[in-house]
Amino acid sequence: MEQSDLQRLVERISLQFFQKPFKHTATFNPRLRTTGGRYILQTHNIELNKKYYEAFGEEELIAIIKHELCHYHLHLEGKGYRHRDKDFRDLLRQVQAPRYCRPLPQQTRQRTKKVYVYVCSDCGIKYRRKKRINTDKYVCGRCHGKLMLDNEKDR
Repeated sequence: MEQSDLQRLVERISLQFFQKPFKHTATFNPRLRTTGGRYILQTHNIELNKKYYEAFGEEELIAIIKHELCHYHLHLEGKGYRHRDKDFRDLLRQVQAPRYCRPLPQQTRQRTKKVYVYVCSDCGIKYRRKKRINTDKYVCGRCHGKLMLDNEKDR
């Protein structure tokens, strides 16, 4: 989908679902990573994430466009355009737009986080930490013995 196709699609959806014209610019922003799109308050433009179109197709893109158009039209009318506002939630329900977009496939993978286990050489107490610590600087909290890295475990 090209820029001109996207612009026409947003204008068509605006007229079809909101009965109001979209008079600004809609673009794909390749820098968007964790969101499907965003409405820019200062310029009134809408930026969309092309990865959602590539991953889920035009249906998901239309849902994201409807969501962003809710922000757009409510902001221009001076009504509550934020996610927490009643006007926004009511308009989302009216046009059947999602409140949040679904996560991209590469975002759903959970990263395995390392857990570092330190053992006191004197009393044998174990400490589990998410971050590595400097064993020359830190000692056991119970007996002030030397800490040694036992092993690294995946959560």
